[in-house]
Amino acid sequence: MRKPAVLSIIGAAVLAASALAADFITFGSGSTTGVYFPVATGISKLINDANIDIRANARSTGGSVFNINAIASGELQMALVQNDIAFYAYNGSTIPAFEGKPVKSIRSVAILYPEVIHVVTRRDSKIASISDLKGKRVIVGDVGSGTEQNTRHVLEAYGLSFSDLGQTIRASASAGITQLQEGKADAMFYTVGLGASAIQNLALTTQVNLVPIEPDKIKAMQRKYPFYDQVVVPGNTYKGEAVSTITAAVKSMWIAADSLSADAVYNVLKATIGNEKAFKEIHPNLARYFSLKGAVRGLPVPLHPGAERFYKEIGVLK
Repeated sequence: MRKPAVLSIIGAAVLAASALAADFITFGSGSTTGVYFPVATGISKLINDANIDIRANARSTGGSVFNINAIASGELQMALVQNDIAFYAYNGSTIPAFEGKPVKSIRSVAILYPEVIHVVTRRDSKIASISDLKGKRVIVGDVGSGTEQNTRHVLEAYGLSFSDLGQTIRASASAGITQLQEGKADAMFYTVGLGASAIQNLALTTQVNLVPIEPDKIKAMQRKYPFYDQVVVPGNTYKGEAVSTITAAVKSMWIAADSLSADAVYNVLKATIGNEKAFKEIHPNLARYFSLKGAVRGLPVPLHPGAERFYKEIGVLK
């Protein structure tokens, strides 16, 4: 009569030991209204569904700068970040959060898709050009964010700085959207993947325009900051914007802590990018832009050894 009890105790012990043996990955993303969060959530689900003794949990965060610092502190093990911010962090330059304090504990896993600089304005503000932002109330992103840095570079290309704005508003994406809706701001910079729900929701309630960044200005940005590309936001990406808009973009990338074992990262990649069809189904930006060859092109920080093993195995790297 005692055997079932003994067996249940043994079974519980085996399960407990299995749980202790599993690797746990907290995956940093961004705002729930952006693209990072659904992408990180989708990647985490693929990891969890693969039964590889690794459990992943996507966490909403403040974005690139926070994610890199959180990997350095051990709070996160993987994250999505802008490629330019990863470069500045690894080299300890440009951004006050990293200047003179390089973060050498981050490693590349994959380049994913373009992160587009959206310059969103209220239609009644009659802002048609970046030059028209002079004297206006402009949301430039959170302090130390990737958006803030991109905003500086765009304004610089037009001979402007934050001091030329009528009001420089530092706010999160969700707070910025609210201020635009309530007429407390005229324009907003937001570096995010195409189709971000924050901008989609704004366009449903407020008449807005996307302001282009002119090709010659993008070239000027590229000469000084080589991470920028020229991209086009297709017409009808957002309600009321039927015309395509030229703008600049950086790239989103997946990074990992160098403390994660090569086996763990290799197994994670086999379960995610190795299942390319399911990986691309996570989000339209991955379906449109992600490629295996592009995943290792122009990496701003060293590749994680586990990722290197994976890409060599599939023939992307020699």
